[in-house]
Amino acid sequence: MRDLSELPKVHLHVHLESTVRWETLREIGAANGVAVPEPSESLGGFAGFFQQNELVRSVLTTPDDFRRIAYEFCEDEAAQGTRYAEVSFTAAAHGERLGDLGMPLAAVVEGLRRGGEDFGVECRLLLDHSRRRSVERAWRTLDLAREHGDEVVAVGLAGDEAFPGDPFVEVFAAARDAGLHIVHHAGEAEGPASIRQALDGGRTERLGHGIRVLDDPDLVAEVRERRIPLEVCPSSNVALGFAPSLADHPLPRLREAGLLVTVNTDIPQMTGAPLAAEYARVRDAFGYDDAVLAELARNGVEASFAPPGTKERLRAEIDAWLG
Repeated sequence: MRDLSELPKVHLHVHLESTVRWETLREIGAANGVAVPEPSESLGGFAGFFQQNELVRSVLTTPDDFRRIAYEFCEDEAAQGTRYAEVSFTAAAHGERLGDLGMPLAAVVEGLRRGGEDFGVECRLLLDHSRRRSVERAWRTLDLAREHGDEVVAVGLAGDEAFPGDPFVEVFAAARDAGLHIVHHAGEAEGPASIRQALDGGRTERLGHGIRVLDDPDLVAEVRERRIPLEVCPSSNVALGFAPSLADHPLPRLREAGLLVTVNTDIPQMTGAPLAAEYARVRDAFGYDDAVLAELARNGVEASFAPPGTKERLRAEIDAWLG
């Protein structure tokens, strides 16, 4: 059994705000006059997820705050064997909150650049937008993505899938015209209709979660034929109540259906499972051997928007790990 922290991995579905070390959060909070409780005081489930996001938003205030969490993200990912990451960040929401639209993103970009250089992790950004928020903010998110075209690789919808994606169709059409990739959350809390909208009007190139695709055999066939990758986050699905347990998670059925499954963390600070630990949980829950884990890692490479040279190097590194 090989060391999963040494398996070269791609991380495609992880929210920067949900990776912040609790110690860092407390230190920044103390400096900015915000009390941060012990981790055990936070709630579980979806309510706890929103509560933690609100806490992070209340703590992060200065450019140094955003630079620090981005830099530490790179350090923590390197320790997990992550070689390439596309990390989600809700840039416009932070910018509007602080009265400086561009500052949070500019600081995060700098932190990722420094961290990437120091720890050997190649990072790009996916700017997400909550479905619950205005179309006007979505346009501002697109403007920020255009301003940082070398660092921002994609934009997409996140948040409560009960809110429709149709009002944002023109925004993402413009994003495609601007050369950006599109990735939407869909098929986690809601069923196949949310996936259909993301694929058609939303123009998504991957499915953030996508586990409810199994509810519709015809949709499974289409997603399989089109090789639409699924960003599967097992521990997050369990923590947020979308799967009863890891043992009952649909990941094996998604693989058996021939879908392009990748493994990710989504909210590792809440689940307590960074990426190598997530792979270990998948291994232990489903009895996967090293060859299957290497296959999942290769799927991440294929599904990523990494440059061709990076993909070629990562495939070789995965093969070397497997021996």
